[in-house]
Amino acid sequence: LLKTHTQREPVLYVSSENASKIHPTFVNRLEYSKEGKKIVITLHNLQKTDSDIYVCAGIVKKLPFLQVNGSGTMMLIREMEQKNCSDQSWLIYGLVIVTVILFPALTCCTLYHVNMKKYLQKRKKNAVYEDMSYSSRRNTLVR
Repeated sequence: LLKTHTQREPVLYVSSENASKIHPTFVNRLEYSKEGKKIVITLHNLQKTDSDIYVCAGIVKKLPFLQVNGSGTMMLIREMEQKNCSDQSWLIYGLVIVTVILFPALTCCTLYHVNMKKYLQKRKKNAVYEDMSYSSRRNTLVR
């Protein structure tokens, strides 16, 4: 794997005998795996200075001056700004949480108070009692 655009430098070299050399700037940031003729390369913790065109290149054993290059991959690394949460958003979240907690509590207190009033009120005793049985109604029926 070669960096080619800004300055041509080898990033990773893997021989057919699986001996490898990694450029010092990528030592702890590059992983690769080789399965047959396929090599998978993973770069970690990319920085702005890693922006470049990366090309896979193959060298023919019998003709070391002959090099076969792939089409390459252009990587452009940008820094993203991290946005901080504003104080106003925390205020809104706080109010929403307080409302969600207090509304059910106030509702329960109100219902409890209303129900307790019902049970604690003095009930008026009925002064008049009427017998509504059939025998007493029979005397009042008009024939």
